[in-house]
Amino acid sequence: MNEYLEQEYCDDHNQRFAIDAASEVDHHLPAPTARRQREIFRLETERTLSNDWVVRHDNRFYQVAGSSRNYAPAKSRVTVCEWEDETMEIHYRGRKLSFHEIPERPQKLPVAVKKRRHAHTPAAAHMPDHPWRRSYQDMKALGSPAGDWARAISVASPSAPP
Repeated sequence: MNEYLEQEYCDDHNQRFAIDAASEVDHHLPAPTARRQREIFRLETERTLSNDWVVRHDNRFYQVAGSSRNYAPAKSRVTVCEWEDETMEIHYRGRKLSFHEIPERPQKLPVAVKKRRHAHTPAAAHMPDHPWRRSYQDMKALGSPAGDWARAISVASPSAPP
């Protein structure tokens, strides 16, 4: 097949369709450098950095190391760059981040521990007689500081009921 292309078809094709160049000046751009080619010929995938600075990519986990110079905040978008030789980099806003692969993602805390750790109310607030559990009228009747404050509001506001 190649013999036919080289000996018969290409010659005939070139004789019928070839034209001379309009100018002798070569307008082609120079070939990119090896470094630029490496930047061009890579696979880029966008990922989100988790709260614990872990990136999941291809069912693998990568722990991004924190450093003051190349810092990426949690929940930010990062770019995972891969090459044919299986090398990989993680970039944030064009800067390379240092990272290492971890065998598995750290386990999440059990729900009971999470509730205790992130509780926004003191333990006493869960008691039935805690001041936070009292109604507005109960605070007023007890003469608590909150009741004094409520009375001050009702005096200052003419539309408020006594």
